[in-house]
Amino acid sequence: MGSPTTRPSLLVRLRNPRDRAAWEEFAHLYAPIIRGYARRRGLQNADADDLTQEVLRRVAGAMNGHAYDRQRGTFRAWLFAIVRNQVRRVVGRQRPGDIGVGGTDAGDLLADQPAPADSDPDWDAEYDRRMFICTAAQVRADFQPATWEAFWRTAVEGKSGQVVAAELGLTVAAVYLAKGRVMARLKEQVRLLQGDCE
Repeated sequence: MGSPTTRPSLLVRLRNPRDRAAWEEFAHLYAPIIRGYARRRGLQNADADDLTQEVLRRVAGAMNGHAYDRQRGTFRAWLFAIVRNQVRRVVGRQRPGDIGVGGTDAGDLLADQPAPADSDPDWDAEYDRRMFICTAAQVRADFQPATWEAFWRTAVEGKSGQVVAAELGLTVAAVYLAKGRVMARLKEQVRLLQGDCE
């Protein structure tokens, strides 16, 4: 299954809770980001899975009620606020004496709004990694295998153009041309994925 082609259209589609394909696309793209962030924060596999489901449930409720407001911040920051707060709740429950009392749905909604520090390096790294994985999966079929390999070996594996040229039987210029073409296509696809939601 590919990832969504445009973020704004997917967000609009998420407002319909019966649009199963939209929710599957959303979960395919974002569940690994959420889970990976939770694991980096020390949650065990089962807790990270539960947290991921809770975040997706909250997003579904927010989309159904149109709670995400682009004017108040980016989608990435809004989602991070939800994830960060859920991680805090789970970690807080794991520490004796840290459990608060009371609370309202309104309090949860307020807590899920982006704060001035609406990201952190772990979240950004996980988000960017997942975007790369999805975009790479989408665009790989657009290129000949040698073009993709030239890109992958130079850009991802960090090999020199000379080494890759020798390995693939290409000229050094062809290797760098291939790398540039794939990089341009990846950047274009990332812009489509993130749209104005970034």
